[in-house]
Amino acid sequence: MSLPQTIALIAHDEKKDDMSDFARRNEAALRQCRIFATGTTGGRVLDACPGLNVTRLKSGPLGGDQQIGALIATGEVDMLIFFVDPLTAMPHDVDVKALMRLAIVYDIPMALNRATAELLVSTGT
Repeated sequence: MSLPQTIALIAHDEKKDDMSDFARRNEAALRQCRIFATGTTGGRVLDACPGLNVTRLKSGPLGGDQQIGALIATGEVDMLIFFVDPLTAMPHDVDVKALMRLAIVYDIPMALNRATAELLVSTGT
């Protein structure tokens, strides 16, 4: 089974290292995909894997979460990988909840931690 064509990547600040490592470990699989990412996360992923097809959007708190939400709503994102930091308060928490709601409404696979992301990528879901 192959991966979806378009994946969105987001990571809270304390999870950006995890996202970079996840991308490195799964670079071969992710090369098959178009990737949208929030600004800083996308930069970190590109630093780790310069050969990936990553489109960087705005930073999450500056509207990047909402940009990805719009891409989900228009059918342009097939999977969401969002490494959430549950131990740090997020001033833009309502945007995060709205993004997760859209992934549920549009029934796309969503990973909120590395274990689930590894499973989705390894099964090609």
